[in-house]
Amino acid sequence: MESPSNPSTGNATSGPDDGYTTNLRYGSIIGEARTATAQEHTMTLWQGIHLYPKAIAWSMMISMAVVMEGFDNALIGSFYAFPPFQKKYGEKLTDGTYGLTAPWQAGLSGAMNAGQVLGLLLNGAISEPLGFKKTMLAALFSTVTLVPLLFFAQNKETLLAGELLLGLPLGIFQTLTTAYASEVCPVVLRSYLTTYVNLSWVIGQLLALSVLNGLVETPTEWSYRIPFAVEWVWPAIILSVVVFAPESPWWHVRHDNPQRALDCLHRLIGKGSQVDFDAKQTISMMVHTNEIEKDMLAGTSYSDCFRGVNSRRTCINCLITTSQALCGAGLMAYSTYFYLQAGLPTQLSFTLSAVQYALGFFGTLLSLPLVSYFGRRTLFVTGLFILTTILSIIGFLAVWDERPSISLAIGSFLLAFVFAYNCTVGAPGYVLVSEIPSTRLRSKTLVISRTLYNILCIVNSIIIPYMLNPTAWNWKGKTGFFLGWTVFYVRATLLLLSPRN
Repeated sequence: MESPSNPSTGNATSGPDDGYTTNLRYGSIIGEARTATAQEHTMTLWQGIHLYPKAIAWSMMISMAVVMEGFDNALIGSFYAFPPFQKKYGEKLTDGTYGLTAPWQAGLSGAMNAGQVLGLLLNGAISEPLGFKKTMLAALFSTVTLVPLLFFAQNKETLLAGELLLGLPLGIFQTLTTAYASEVCPVVLRSYLTTYVNLSWVIGQLLALSVLNGLVETPTEWSYRIPFAVEWVWPAIILSVVVFAPESPWWHVRHDNPQRALDCLHRLIGKGSQVDFDAKQTISMMVHTNEIEKDMLAGTSYSDCFRGVNSRRTCINCLITTSQALCGAGLMAYSTYFYLQAGLPTQLSFTLSAVQYALGFFGTLLSLPLVSYFGRRTLFVTGLFILTTILSIIGFLAVWDERPSISLAIGSFLLAFVFAYNCTVGAPGYVLVSEIPSTRLRSKTLVISRTLYNILCIVNSIIIPYMLNPTAWNWKGKTGFFLGWTVFYVRATLLLLSPRN
């Protein structure tokens, strides 16, 4: 292989590490890279925690941005069963109650997903030239300015516009958080921090249902305006911290600036650690990996994601990510409305939804030992089979009878679905998609797969309201049949196309 250009001729600035910068020649890089690679792959979990405590803290703080995405996702779907919201923005139905029609339900949910698709594409275009930190700050600032559209909305049209625009920064958070978590920590910590991204999403959903459950008996307009106001809290907190966050060392290496990468790495590792570690060797490993991928013609454009071995990586990433949209997970956003249509009282519907997301929280935590024991692929594929079974049972129960006891049984199986999803498909999926792409194409590969995911979410946001809404198809629990067989076909495709561990 032809020797790559000397990385030290990049934008490194003079300073106390000039000796290191001058010494970054190809021959020394290979030896240091091999040593650093061996040390990273033999590093234990506790060594990683002791060595990278700052990186863990920074990654967890940035991942908290996903809380907003989970919060808004659960908020809108649950509002369809929220009496004050229904009366303000809905129409009077034939039975004397108020509610949004299926087209408007589909429009509001679809607007958020459409905005996220645009945000994902925007993230892919700006995160590589600007860096993760600047992109995150811009997205957080945009969130602060867009939430008032939802808070002060007086009609459905303004609400729809607010959901569409707010989807832009929320779409950026979806992949930026995962990419940052993958790049600031060693391999031994990667699965834990990418799983935390999914956990943040669940925390947002749990928070949304907890807020709504406390306000469901409040008849005034504040019962639905307060939840929107809560969305101001997160960007304010995260902005005040992220402004001091270090950039990803990998990003500086990709921009031929190993000295800045070394500075950022020093900010990510703990002082006084007893772990044998040489930061310069780790940067050499990054430089060497980057040069190898450049020699393999791995650029940083979207077209490079579909060339050579990267095309297979992109396809597998897309398959895994879209599986999360096709496995019936879209029903979770409408769980409160689903419980209501299944025949449960309003207060119990909101309580069950809050319990549902609490189970999702614990399911995400349980996924960590399950991934280590069973492996990523085995756990993911087995989880799809379990979800198919649960959804089919829900469908059969809905056909069997509509007594209150059957409605409660349907609700219980939906709780089991959420727990199983987060144990096997939700959280492990984040681990898989962060590890498959090349380092130079990680952000763009994640954007492509997540864009397809959001497109399918738009499809879900159109058809699921029609399935559940009494003014449309009125399938109620029978929706489980459709979603269950969708999961079956997804699982069959994944078995055929994805490689074994």
